[in-house]
Amino acid sequence: MKFLSLTAALLMVCFFASAQVLPSVQFGLKAGANFSKFDSENTFASDNRAGFYGGVWARIGAAGIHFQPELYISGKKADLISEATGEVNKVSFTSLDVPLLVGTKFGAAGIGVRLNTGPMFSLILDENQSFGQAAGNVFRANFKNQAIAWQFGAGVDLKKLSVEARYELGLSKLNKAGYPGTKLNLFTVGLGYRLF
Repeated sequence: MKFLSLTAALLMVCFFASAQVLPSVQFGLKAGANFSKFDSENTFASDNRAGFYGGVWARIGAAGIHFQPELYISGKKADLISEATGEVNKVSFTSLDVPLLVGTKFGAAGIGVRLNTGPMFSLILDENQSFGQAAGNVFRANFKNQAIAWQFGAGVDLKKLSVEARYELGLSKLNKAGYPGTKLNLFTVGLGYRLF
């Protein structure tokens, strides 16, 4: 009887240990708002403007660590303000964003806190600039069609729903020519829903 009890206990320990090691896969939808600001080299100031994002995410995890690739369409907006003349260039981007995040989760029973970080690759699909007629050509930017950033974030999971906030630090300069080097930084807040 002791042998059977010991064997059953050992099997239970092995089962729960393997459950923590075997990878799990999740997939879901997400959407939210972003607040963009240009980080410019002295000549221009920048104001925050609100945009949007929406898309899909996947999460592959094992042993408390997960890899979370995402794919979403994002609308980003920011104002560039000339410190010399006060002229405003309203810039907006539509981009395809691909964050590749690594993170961990604390909690159990579908409720927990997630922390994640990783690179984000952005392909600019559309870009618009609008400013007053008095603005000179030097105020018009010639933007690149791709960008690289780094994201830092935290989220709370409540069963299938999640709420998260992230900061995105622009690593690459967006403009090819024109005014001094400009990077785009964002703060995002969003909601997610796990489909499976």
